Amino acid sequence: MKSETISALDLHFGLLMERLAGCACPDLARISALVSATTREGHIYLDLSDLPFPVPGPGAVLKKLWNTGVVGKPGDFKPLVADGRGRVYLYRYWQYEQSLAVWIDGLTREKPETPKMSSLAIRLARLFPGREKEQVDWQLIAAFVTMMKKFVVISGGPGTGKTTTAAKILALLMEEAWPAVLRIGLASPTGKGAARLQSAMNLSKGSLGCSDQIRDALPADASTIHRLLGPMEASSYFRHNAENRLALDVLLVDEASMVDLALMSKLVQALPPECRLILLGDKDQLASVEAGAVLGDICNTGRDHAYSKTFSRSIEKATGYVLEPGEKRVPPIADCIAHLRKSYRFGSESSIAELSAAVNRGDWFTGRELLREKSCGDITWRDLPPPKLLGKNLRESVLEGFRSVFRPLDADKVTENLERFRILCALREGPYGAVGVNLLIEEILRSEGVIRGAGKWYPGRPVLVARNDYELRLFNGDAGVALPASDEDGDLKVFFPTTSGVREIHPLRLPEHETCYAMTVHKSQGSEFERVLLILPDRDSPVLTRELVYTAVTRAKRSVEIWGREDVFRAALDRCTVRKSGLREALWEKS
Repeated sequence: MKSETISALDLHFGLLMERLAGCACPDLARISALVSATTREGHIYLDLSDLPFPVPGPGAVLKKLWNTGVVGKPGDFKPLVADGRGRVYLYRYWQYEQSLAVWIDGLTREKPETPKMSSLAIRLARLFPGREKEQVDWQLIAAFVTMMKKFVVISGGPGTGKTTTAAKILALLMEEAWPAVLRIGLASPTGKGAARLQSAMNLSKGSLGCSDQIRDALPADASTIHRLLGPMEASSYFRHNAENRLALDVLLVDEASMVDLALMSKLVQALPPECRLILLGDKDQLASVEAGAVLGDICNTGRDHAYSKTFSRSIEKATGYVLEPGEKRVPPIADCIAHLRKSYRFGSESSIAELSAAVNRGDWFTGRELLREKSCGDITWRDLPPPKLLGKNLRESVLEGFRSVFRPLDADKVTENLERFRILCALREGPYGAVGVNLLIEEILRSEGVIRGAGKWYPGRPVLVARNDYELRLFNGDAGVALPASDEDGDLKVFFPTTSGVREIHPLRLPEHETCYAMTVHKSQGSEFERVLLILPDRDSPVLTRELVYTAVTRAKRSVEIWGREDVFRAALDRCTVRKSGLREALWEKS
């Protein structure tokens, strides 16, 4: 770890641990500071074998740390926890990881009451009509897995029908419980995601092959995970927890790749023992902004897995599909995951689909050839202009993409228009970062009279929340737009979409926020736009990974344009996101 990644807060934490130890111990202070910095960078623990300074050896360092009194072994209540493999955690992150691993492992091994195969096969055929026998219907497989397991992950890229599949699954579960009515919750990490989930679920209801009674009993509302758990003012804790559980029989969480370790751990602790948990997401997307890579760890991303022999036989009995089982002993978690493969948004000839698949494989050569050959269709490559000419080169795209945002200035129309085009940046800072690009965009729009006034706030300004505010129920990643208020004064307010419409908040009350004509790829997770322009930097950076490029490309529904340098593009596709975590090992290797 480079010294510049250590913040003042990290250094103070290290010195605090040394003071608590009651003796001079420079190694303890340095390691504690590194643990704090490592967590900020998204990792769950610090590996003692990767220390940036010489030490006698992990074993000797472990003994020294355990003797300080502030570093405990697993299970000890100490500020830091170090296990026998040389992994040092902040206590709360060790606890988050352990509690989540134990909870998931317990549910994967639990055998719930399963429906009769004959009746289940009939209901599956009714809800998934017209399936091809020669080609596996993975949506049908996902439904079967959910009926058989209490913990399920349904992963798939954009347009693979995750939400449509989920609506059919909820209908199946409701039919199975009828005449009892299941208490079903729908949640997403962001307000925008919750609104999209609610809209998609309600749209899917109309085409379900079930009775009106079942259809009417399905949930109509979705919420953010934070709102579902009930945030406590000025606290990172929630009203619902292990002592005050949610009143739910089924919880469906969309955009699960965005959920960090801490939030996922708190969520599962608040679920009653009988509750089913269904996670929807794309395992190949970027990990959460905060620490952890929960969905990737659960799915063991980067490796293909088959179902166990027993479960494969059950699938064949209920669906008729013969799936090749795993050759070796398959851990229980493998039978709880369904991966949707067919995209209904992009046809087989879609260049976006081809490019995203190549990026996902790390296939730089194919990706480059696609961008070169098809650079006039739905994917386009453009050489990155120098910083001084970036604004000039952006002008045409900015005016074409954002001029319509300001005509008319209506909350629903502005939000709709903003989703037609977005500029995504790999970095936040620097000449090609989101902050600088947003300033260039505002300068272009002001020069054309699109933005009126020279102030920070103006009608039509899109903003993105950058810090959670539990009192206002605004969370990192929520997007809004500044518009004249609907009251008599007509002062500017920021309109945030909700599952029931919009709500207005005065700009002065907002937590930390930023303009978002351009946004980082990380912040774009959970969003979709008609057209996307991705700007890569002019040099390599550790944050440039194939997951970042894949996430950016798959935000586009109609077209994507990439500005960059070939060597930087190649370096990104050669690099995978790696987050140090023990969750993957606990679920896949210890079983």
